[in-house]
Amino acid sequence: MRRSTDRILTTHVGSLPYLAPPDKTAPGYEQAIRAQAAAVVGKQRELGLDIVNEGEYSKGGDWLGYMEERFGGYEARPPSGEKPLIQQGKDREEFADFYAYAAERGTLFYLPGAQIATRRQTYVCTGPVTYKGRDALQWQIEVARAALPPEDSFLTATAPASLEVYRRNEFYKTDEEYVFAIAEAMKVEYEAIAKAGFILQVDDAWLPALWDRIGIAMGLEAFRKRSALRVEALNHALANIPEEQIRYHLCWGSWHGPHAHDLELIHIVDIMLKVKAKAYLIEAANARHEHEYAVWEDVKLPEGKILIPGIVTHSTDVVEHPHLVAQRIQRFAKLVGRENIIAGTDCGFGGRTHPQIAWAKLKALVEGAALASKALF
Repeated sequence: MRRSTDRILTTHVGSLPYLAPPDKTAPGYEQAIRAQAAAVVGKQRELGLDIVNEGEYSKGGDWLGYMEERFGGYEARPPSGEKPLIQQGKDREEFADFYAYAAERGTLFYLPGAQIATRRQTYVCTGPVTYKGRDALQWQIEVARAALPPEDSFLTATAPASLEVYRRNEFYKTDEEYVFAIAEAMKVEYEAIAKAGFILQVDDAWLPALWDRIGIAMGLEAFRKRSALRVEALNHALANIPEEQIRYHLCWGSWHGPHAHDLELIHIVDIMLKVKAKAYLIEAANARHEHEYAVWEDVKLPEGKILIPGIVTHSTDVVEHPHLVAQRIQRFAKLVGRENIIAGTDCGFGGRTHPQIAWAKLKALVEGAALASKALF
């Protein structure tokens, strides 16, 4: 994994808007995805991004839904009648009028021609969890390999803790057994991506985002214990992969809502740093979390690790000025060292940001990193 040895490198979290959304029902869909993946890689290179991916096109752009066909041991069930987790939480209670307004107008997310589903299919674990998505995974790897060389590029996969959320357990005796079973199944995917030569990025938005849903009632100590167990399970799944090939993305989702009850980074940063990874991607540009750069005044980034803070955000359509980008980068460089910083994004742009805005933000990221490089090097 490259470091910022002579300038500040740039990357992003993974999900990018489709340049031209392909029709899944049309003949030649797979060929269209291959062409789109090549085009989105070209677009990233044209902007000057350093560490890129295929925009998550090869997995349909959905960090959770892509796994529906890759797991065995589950049974689809009708909705229980309860509100799904994404529609629960302290924010939803306190800002109920806003969420009713946003839901009516479809403004929480952006997706051409449709809205991102806020109610996902519910699955119940009724037998041993297995991984049965090898063919789909191999196709995903082949699409990525054809579009870009594995060096300095990454593929994303989802953490056990985030896959657990929409999959209720009726088979394993304990939560610990269940989450470790998911982790054991996901080893197949993680190891295949690493074996193909790509950097593996593990996405884990639900680990901290559940604080608003279940953590507040549990209390901080119990929630931290719950989170630590799931990091242990993730590390079990990553055991056979060199740390140099792993980066871990932790975030709070940052849909276009208040986020007034997000868990503070200071309460989970030590647990995050226990993940077996070379680099850590965190939210740092949106209005709820930008102040948390100060956490690194007291928390020491472990020797040899890389921090990839979000320097531009999908949570607003305002395009950051390159000078603001440079200032944000320099703040982090001052605290953890310029060689330990790569400039990134808060979360994925696909489905949340209009394509013109997303690409303008990534352009600002590259331009701001160049300004910061002049100041720092």
